[in-house]
Amino acid sequence: MDLEAFKETILKGKTPDGLSPPLAALWAEARGEWDKAHRFVQEEGDRRAAWVHAYLHRKKGDEANAAYWYARAGRSASELSFEQEWAEIATALLNDG
Repeated sequence: MDLEAFKETILKGKTPDGLSPPLAALWAEARGEWDKAHRFVQEEGDRRAAWVHAYLHRKKGDEANAAYWYARAGRSASELSFEQEWAEIATALLNDG
């Protein structure tokens, strides 16, 4: 699935089958379900989940917590707009397969 197809599922409100927890989190967040999105990545330990976790806390305005999760993800804090960072993360996760 590419980014445009992923976005289309969000508009239709139909969660694609087989999403990884980080992608499921991005999907839920895009639908305005921050708490649900957070639950998807809360217990995940890999860098991909940490990146999404960082994004979620950055979007919530919790910069200190976001910084912690960016470090866990091995990334610098993003300076992109929320929309740009969301697309960057989604694209990377979709390309990971």
